[in-house]
Amino acid sequence: MTLKSTLLGAAALVALAPAAFAERGADGHVNIIYWQAPSILNPYLSGGTKDLESASMIIEPLGRYDQTGALVPFLAAEIPTLENGGVSEDLTSITWKLKPDLLWSDGTPVTAADVKFTAEYCMHPEGGCAQAAKFDGVSAVEAIDDLTVKVTFSEAKPNPYGPFMGAQAPIIQAAQFADCLGAKAPECTEANFNPIGTGPFRVTEFRPNDVISLEANPNYRDPAKPAFATMTFKGGGDATAAGRAVLETGEFDYAWNLQLAPEVIEQMQAGGKGQTIAAFGSLVERIMVNMTDPSPSLPEGERATAKHPHPFLTDPAVRQALSMAIDRNLLVEIGYGQAGRPTCNLVPAPELYASDNTDCLTHDIAGANALLDEAGWTRGAGGIREKDGVRLSVLFQTSTNAVRQDFQALIKQWWDEIGVETELRNVSASVFFGGDPGSPDTFQKFYADLEMYANNFDGTDPEAYLAAQTCDKAPRPETQWQGENITRFCDPAYDAMVAELGRTGELEKRGEIARKLNDMVTKESNVIIPLVDRGRVSAHSNSLGGVVLNTWDSELWNVADWHRIK
Repeated sequence: MTLKSTLLGAAALVALAPAAFAERGADGHVNIIYWQAPSILNPYLSGGTKDLESASMIIEPLGRYDQTGALVPFLAAEIPTLENGGVSEDLTSITWKLKPDLLWSDGTPVTAADVKFTAEYCMHPEGGCAQAAKFDGVSAVEAIDDLTVKVTFSEAKPNPYGPFMGAQAPIIQAAQFADCLGAKAPECTEANFNPIGTGPFRVTEFRPNDVISLEANPNYRDPAKPAFATMTFKGGGDATAAGRAVLETGEFDYAWNLQLAPEVIEQMQAGGKGQTIAAFGSLVERIMVNMTDPSPSLPEGERATAKHPHPFLTDPAVRQALSMAIDRNLLVEIGYGQAGRPTCNLVPAPELYASDNTDCLTHDIAGANALLDEAGWTRGAGGIREKDGVRLSVLFQTSTNAVRQDFQALIKQWWDEIGVETELRNVSASVFFGGDPGSPDTFQKFYADLEMYANNFDGTDPEAYLAAQTCDKAPRPETQWQGENITRFCDPAYDAMVAELGRTGELEKRGEIARKLNDMVTKESNVIIPLVDRGRVSAHSNSLGGVVLNTWDSELWNVADWHRIK
């Protein structure tokens, strides 16, 4: 099977039906490998995909998005809608009903009080919640009774499915996290590393940036699931080793995110031990431009904050030139093949929300040079451009990965051609995406001029994803360096348009606003420089059944249905 046929046949995964399990744990042990190792199991304190996905097997939301992007209930009895009365006629509230008799993994009841507490935890002004955009516009969360929780918005919210939907907004146990509100949140190591959950598995041992040992949750709501009694979730290494461990040696059952050149994946599949699965969603490899000064000469606490604007990346001409110099088609060719598409958009899908912007697809070194000339950046020593004593010299960082290092090398070459001096740095993915407020090397802290990575949004509506770029979402010391506005971009007009999106119900109008927001941070300002619309490619062993790849939620969204093919 070729990678191309795998991508084209991804829709066939929907037809996979989990086997009827004889009893919980009957299929023994399963091994998962993520070459980016989890560093925390609390999604509210990390924006890293590897942390969100590993935690998703342990703590769950009220509802998820399935492999088609449709909303499906998990802890909720049903998805609230206008039709069933769960969403108010004036669109200012949504009322969720929990399934009866739900238990936490410690055997205690799950109640609406836990849901209410989860909102208080993330919305605490000193907590630095990484998923704060999910709760935009929420004015109150009330536990009506043990099984009913009502979320009220400050104004009509046509898309009320931000709070408690998807892997980014799971329910945490109030009793476990009671003393972890606000600034205390990062200090609660036991809760953050060993959350009590409702998912199919619970943690028996967690070694950050290394391995998680798990066992079947004895209080999981389906007595026949999960099929596996125990699990080893190995983190670290690299994508090549992860792919080989499934496709060539059979040592592992599932390998996530095979960010490898297409010919490498093809060679691995010849090993015959497993198969790749792939699908496109909203995952975009991009460069983030730091609008603040990351200079180590600044006092700690002021570095990479709004107190000090960047000395030259605040110049629109510089940002545009950096984008114009990049050959996205070549990046796709060497990095992803059929599993990638060049893009100028932060939101590449669904079609309703995808801008028709294609300007950046023209590789234009001459144009970039002319733009910098016109802006007054002249070449000095070594051909590096400068103006008013400021040199165009950047530190460009990303996580350690063969494809990303290939991208860095090419981009450095193109930027050299336009007179931009570029220092490259790569950081272990476990650290880079870890979210440790004490580390200088996280993507949130952004102690560099530019950085490259990819992420996506859950579900098929990008409202919360776009809202993450508002002024108040910038990581800073006061938020424990959490927040998703990584560039520190701040434009009141953008914030106002996000608010307009939040109160707009008509789909075509929502699409129009979302496309404008996308263009504001890409085409118009170049604070985000999209590169590749990436297909998600993972692999599973031939003996692992029930796997349904999902690009709209956690990739491990249906791990309870996984089983061993006899």
